Amino acid sequence: MNVFLKNNEFKKFSIASFLSTTGDILFYLALMTYASKLNNYTLALSLIAISESVPKLFSVFGGFLADKTKNKFKTLFLMAVIRFLLYSLVGILFITNISEWNLVIMVIIINFISDTIGSYSTGLAAPLLVNIVGEKDFAEAEGFASGVSEIINTCAQFLGAGLLLFLSYSNLAFINAITFLLAGFLYVSVGLKHKKSSNEVINQTNDKGFIETMKTSYTQAKKEHGLLTIVLIIALVNGILTTIGALIPIVAAASRSTMIIYNYSFTVVLVGVVVGIGATIGSLFGPQLFKKMSIFNVIIITLVLSIMTTVAAFIANIKLILAVYFLMAVAISVGSIKMSQWLVTTVDRNILGSTIGLLNTILLAVAPILTTTVTSLAGVTGVKYALVLLTAIEVITLFVAVRVTLKKLNVKKVKYSIEK
Repeated sequence: MNVFLKNNEFKKFSIASFLSTTGDILFYLALMTYASKLNNYTLALSLIAISESVPKLFSVFGGFLADKTKNKFKTLFLMAVIRFLLYSLVGILFITNISEWNLVIMVIIINFISDTIGSYSTGLAAPLLVNIVGEKDFAEAEGFASGVSEIINTCAQFLGAGLLLFLSYSNLAFINAITFLLAGFLYVSVGLKHKKSSNEVINQTNDKGFIETMKTSYTQAKKEHGLLTIVLIIALVNGILTTIGALIPIVAAASRSTMIIYNYSFTVVLVGVVVGIGATIGSLFGPQLFKKMSIFNVIIITLVLSIMTTVAAFIANIKLILAVYFLMAVAISVGSIKMSQWLVTTVDRNILGSTIGLLNTILLAVAPILTTTVTSLAGVTGVKYALVLLTAIEVITLFVAVRVTLKKLNVKKVKYSIEK
């Protein structure tokens, strides 16, 4: 919070991101609502979900291209303008006489292109954010941005549902377009201020090929003992968090007497809200409250809470689930921010976009794979067997985390003895 209040450039940069996020959520809700009214709505909704998720897997390539881009602020503005034009076109399409299915297909394609551009824009923004706030305040800045994004994500969904009562799908598309244009002008404003003072850093580029860049990222990260293992553990823990969220509704349906609060749908929504609040609190206040705690200890605590959540699901105790699931969301948010901070201080700035893109790709890939595997087992053999498998994965991951932590402590002791 302090870095947002004191750093005007970060304030503008954050508001630009919040604006585009809000517009995106509003339009996504509108598109889903429109598609849900079609005859074959299942196919339409599935295509929309794919168009939203696949571009996120391109993060590693978006980050690589971003590292090769010289004038990042200018390019960030141009990407915002292109997305403004794309969603303006969507707004126009909604007021034409195109058939419903043709309209949805065209909008899905445009949305796919826009989200792919978004992956590139994220790669452009990562090193710029470090430059704006500095490595020291990066964790606090990222935590604030993540926390506010969680709040916006929740509020924008309610706002979108309300706006659909008064505004057309076309209007919401134009609103989304305008948010990108406003964001673009804010990026330009920040860029102009930094042009003279830090032009060299802003224009720093990567001249290596894709494979060589990935090797360099790996080599630099490997030098920091335990960093690569922590990245994989956090990816797995994020997957566990998502998997638990998918299993709880199944447990609730099977144990209604002990799991239901008010009714089934309210219980499912309540679990999602609790996790969202936990992630928000962890992002907003975690970097300051747990500043002195090592990432290794945070991850161990997260895994212990993960096991407790799974056990609570196994005994079908909804109150215990809500309590420990909330704490787990707080802890994983803190751990993720500390990991990003560690990466920022380890990897060269000119390949930072590629490294963060690779990290995001890993995080996004693990969650659906683990969730699909465990929920499929739940569907075939029963939810209790799925919970046993998940618990086994959590225990093994905890063992690895403890082992890495002990090795890190030994390395520190050896370094301290040599220096002494």
